[in-house]
Amino acid sequence: MFKRRTPKSWALWALHMIWPKGGWGRAFGYVKHRVRRLPDAPDRIARGVFAGVFTTFTPFYGFHFFIAAFMAKVMRGNMLAALMATFFGNPLTYLPIGVVSLKTGHFLLGTEFEPNMNIGRRFAGAWRDLKDNFMAMFTDDVAHWDRLSGFYDEVFFPYMIGGLIPGVIVGTIAYYISAPLIAAYQNRRKGRIKEKLEEIRARKAAKKSDDTHAQ
Repeated sequence: MFKRRTPKSWALWALHMIWPKGGWGRAFGYVKHRVRRLPDAPDRIARGVFAGVFTTFTPFYGFHFFIAAFMAKVMRGNMLAALMATFFGNPLTYLPIGVVSLKTGHFLLGTEFEPNMNIGRRFAGAWRDLKDNFMAMFTDDVAHWDRLSGFYDEVFFPYMIGGLIPGVIVGTIAYYISAPLIAAYQNRRKGRIKEKLEEIRARKAAKKSDDTHAQ
């Protein structure tokens, strides 16, 4: 009853992961709308936003939701806001986030950043090593750690260290932008609800007065 008439193909699903239906502008607008309407204190929601944005600067792809939720719990922020704020990391922003984090990390560690480094290929190579070495546990194959070791030294560890500073900076900016905006939105919403309630009371009072006069 609620299924799509035409099943979504894998190619279409992958395309929507890179470019959502309606575009990223519409997707961001939806997330912003949902964050503003969360039933919580603006400061708690803003702390959740900080946690979600900060998490996108970590190299733990696939675990951002869990890390953001954990950080929000520790910071006493709104978990749902943290989960939605992880959409700051998306196919359009992951490349600049990765480059900034890697450059910062290599600078702090005193190592050299390779401008022509293919980050995606390094991630894929590390995953292949993990998969092949796991299978080697049950076969006669020999485990090889070259790609995983190189990935850790050249990508993962510098990324993890280097993402801390830009993550805190961008997360703090997101916090100080979102807190007053959410507070203003909630105040306007409360004002509109109060006006509607007053209109309802006024109508009831007028109707009661008319009924009294009619009697």
